[in-house]
Amino acid sequence: MYDGITRVRNWAFDKGLLVSKSYDIPVIAVGNLSTGGTGKTPMVEYLIDLLANKRVAVLSRGYGRKTRGFKYVGTDSLPKEVGDEPAQIKQKFGNSIISAVCESRVEGIDRIISQNTVDVIILDDAYQHRYIKASDYILLTSYDKLYSDDFVLPAGNLRESRKGASRATCIVVTKCPVDLTDQNRLEIKKKLRVLPEQKLFFSYIDYQQNVISEGELFPLKSLDNQTIAAVAGIAKPAFFFKHLEENLNNVVTYTYQDHFDYNHSTLQNWSEDVIITTEKDYVKLKKFKQLNLFYLPIKNKFLGNKLELNDLNI
Repeated sequence: MYDGITRVRNWAFDKGLLVSKSYDIPVIAVGNLSTGGTGKTPMVEYLIDLLANKRVAVLSRGYGRKTRGFKYVGTDSLPKEVGDEPAQIKQKFGNSIISAVCESRVEGIDRIISQNTVDVIILDDAYQHRYIKASDYILLTSYDKLYSDDFVLPAGNLRESRKGASRATCIVVTKCPVDLTDQNRLEIKKKLRVLPEQKLFFSYIDYQQNVISEGELFPLKSLDNQTIAAVAGIAKPAFFFKHLEENLNNVVTYTYQDHFDYNHSTLQNWSEDVIITTEKDYVKLKKFKQLNLFYLPIKNKFLGNKLELNDLNI
């Protein structure tokens, strides 16, 4: 039933029975076919860096926020007001970007461009938001769970049929092992049935050398003689935990559901010397003023050819 509904919806957009709105400025939609865990936020941050010489606006739905409607994201916005990822991105890039949240992406873009001078808009998690006709669709799929190996909900984790991949301008296989061979890449390209006009990229998670807190920075290796609470409330925490366990001796992992709402009682479960969490979780945890709380930054990096400006319709 779910597959049928999404197919009919896509057919209606393809035939013009449902209308997609286009804009005079470039709009880049970043998203996936699956329900999450493909690394959308690191990709959005990569694009912001790539577009550093342009006036960039980032528009998100603001998943998990307690507010509704259009809202600008400020550097002091709370995750409960704007969502975890928008708060994280704004705090990282500050006033170098415009950031907003809105359930209706059409309303959101209209508000942004009517009130600001913008060169390009990045839509976070908007691959299925077809009421907007984007200039580029960047489709992410995780190496450990390619969309070609998955099924539509509820049998699998796909939000729509694999055929939806045909809308992509660029396909990025994320969270790849750094030793991925050329033969592996060719096999994946065949499995994904990449179209001749589509560009395929492979990326990996680059964990930084230091852990960070408010005003402090320590080399991760310097914590090797401490007991570590590794805390993650993200879709796929295994990569994060594995990296810490490979670099530190005494790690205890604590897993919470994606977008978990932490409270004081949650913190009482962590008796270790140091708490290391993800940047996404840190924006929610730092309000508790834990002196031993740090986050481990990550960056999206490419294997071989990397996505460049000339790969986009800008």
